[in-house]
Amino acid sequence: MKVLLAEDQTMVRTALASLLRLEADYEVDEAVDGAAAQQQLQQENYDILLTDIEMPHLSGIELVQWVRKHQPQLKTVIITTFNRAGYIKRAVDAGVSGFLLKDAPIDTLIGSLQKVCAGERVISNELLLQALGQDDPLTEKERKALRLAGQGMSTQAIAQALFIAEGTARNYLSEAISKLHASNRVEAARIAHQKGWL
Repeated sequence: MKVLLAEDQTMVRTALASLLRLEADYEVDEAVDGAAAQQQLQQENYDILLTDIEMPHLSGIELVQWVRKHQPQLKTVIITTFNRAGYIKRAVDAGVSGFLLKDAPIDTLIGSLQKVCAGERVISNELLLQALGQDDPLTEKERKALRLAGQGMSTQAIAQALFIAEGTARNYLSEAISKLHASNRVEAARIAHQKGWL
């Protein structure tokens, strides 16, 4: 089984890759973030993409969305420390094949990868029930603007980064602030991040 592991934390990535390589059936390539994984996916064929969620340049969920559009045959599994309802729901909506927590035993990970390769979907019932609790009110455009605002970018810089007019960026942020009942963009970004909506 050929696996691409996308994880920006070096120690976690190398440890996970080493554990998987101890299993005779696994050939593992590593990517330092979502953008690097996307490049590798365009150059080589894999059976499974195993990805973290929070990574620079391209999040794990954005990567899964890209895979679904460009390589729908590729199985995707998210492995994360975050069991936030928003993340789980967005991952399921993106068509992820599996959603696992990093504190799961390695046997659980290996068993889950085998099930995913056999065509099953592996998401624990506990996580699924949690995901059903809250709906993400943000649009994709509002989410992108809010993510940049959370990094401290000005409205002008957000507009330039998203190739939109400054007024449009302001509107996206205002909508997000209103939907999240926040007093400003920083609070809105914090709320959305805690919920897993960024």
